Amino acid sequence: MNATAENLPVSKTPVTPPRRFAMLLRREYWENRGGFLWAPVIAGAISLLLSAVLFVIAIVGMRNADSDAKFHLGDGDSMSINGIDLGVLAARMSESDKAQLAAGIDLTMLLSSGWPYIVMVFVMFFYCLGALYDERKDRSVLFWKSLPLSDGETVLSKVASAVLVIPLLATLAAIGTMLLFLVLLSLGVMVHGGNPWQLIWGPGHPLLISLSVLAAIPVYAIWALPTVGWLMLCSAWARRVPFLWALLVPILSGVFVSMFGLMQLFNLDGSWFWKNIVARMLLGTVPLTAHDIERVGASDIDGGLLHLIEPASVYSNLLQPATWIGAAAGVAMLLVAMRLRRWRDEG
Repeated sequence: MNATAENLPVSKTPVTPPRRFAMLLRREYWENRGGFLWAPVIAGAISLLLSAVLFVIAIVGMRNADSDAKFHLGDGDSMSINGIDLGVLAARMSESDKAQLAAGIDLTMLLSSGWPYIVMVFVMFFYCLGALYDERKDRSVLFWKSLPLSDGETVLSKVASAVLVIPLLATLAAIGTMLLFLVLLSLGVMVHGGNPWQLIWGPGHPLLISLSVLAAIPVYAIWALPTVGWLMLCSAWARRVPFLWALLVPILSGVFVSMFGLMQLFNLDGSWFWKNIVARMLLGTVPLTAHDIERVGASDIDGGLLHLIEPASVYSNLLQPATWIGAAAGVAMLLVAMRLRRWRDEG
């Protein structure tokens, strides 16, 4: 018996705007999974491999050392340990030594998670540059425009992918890298007679650091808006080589302003233009604000880096006018990019 159209099951689930938006996000992920997911994961894996090689070299070198290892403790005493027995060293540590150890472990965790974030900066930058240009270049924009999807929904899905999905996946890769790095440290501690829980996992705060970097994503998403808006504007407008337009326009503008001293008309110097215009247009994918840099410069390097990820410090960026002025400029550029996507065609 042949099935007729009346007998075929018909889905009655309405296609609501949230469902359409989720579909668009899945589209962006599957089309760019290599950059979104695998690039930060591979970067973290490479850093772990290099760390493992260095650990092996260090362990072999310590075991082949002829002289005893000397350690200076916080109470002014010193001790010599043949073969570096970390268990004995841990038993002699003072409270100040333990506090310094905890800070050192946290800083080591933070630094070990850096590679996925470095890759993330480039993935975000070039994804935004190609987000609207590539679909015009391969003519897939005609297919997507034939669907009941607005230009606003499509562009917003690309913005959400850039400022939320990419940083989230990179952060998860960074957390995984950090935890596996602690496992490597634990193996090294065990080789030298130490207790990993006493020397690594107890003093350190891996859970707190993980939650802190996850909580920072919305703040740096807002900070990235002017760069994302500028890059997507170039992606929607440029007929050829959007990278050159995105790079040369702000840089040449900065050179022009500096050469002719135009900022002096506003009682400002040329560095203001480079910091607040050029840098905001090109460097917003770096998860570090001007306010963060000032706070790190005003403190010691170890304390500055550790306080940098504290939620109170991260969310203090939302109290800075520059954050919201840049976000407003980014939204304005994104609105122009939406209009350009509607009318721009390669002919």
